[in-house]
Amino acid sequence: MPLDFLQTIDEVRALCADETDEIALIATISCHLYQQIKGFDWVGFYRVVDKDILKIGPYQGDHGCLTIPFDAGVCGAAAKLKQIQIVDDVDQFDGHIACSSSTQSELVIPLFDSLDQVFAVLDIDPDQRAFFNKQYAEQLDRLLRDLFTARLEDAI
Repeated sequence: MPLDFLQTIDEVRALCADETDEIALIATISCHLYQQIKGFDWVGFYRVVDKDILKIGPYQGDHGCLTIPFDAGVCGAAAKLKQIQIVDDVDQFDGHIACSSSTQSELVIPLFDSLDQVFAVLDIDPDQRAFFNKQYAEQLDRLLRDLFTARLEDAI
């Protein structure tokens, strides 16, 4: 795993350390990941706004899809299956939603509330195939769980 990726994770953790506001967190995470990691075309969050419906949240990059049902695309799969999705080649993912022709791979990580329900997903679209591996996904997942677990505990 490149040093710049680990350093960026640490920077996000420091930037968000005492923040509990969900929008502030997802805006800061999107911005910092997008600005710091070369090759990211789009970084953002989709929020669960209704049964089986994701709606775009704070993001960086070109326009994203405004609404994604759970039965469409990589984001929908992550939300529906409640599992991290690592797609090495988006052209090989049946039902991929192409928001940008430059996107070559994708990582989507679901975020869970205190009832273990998905409340949002982090979507990252790089301009290179096979950009992510399991270690990248695990590092980002751990970061998100740490940041949002504190927020969820404060809300209870």
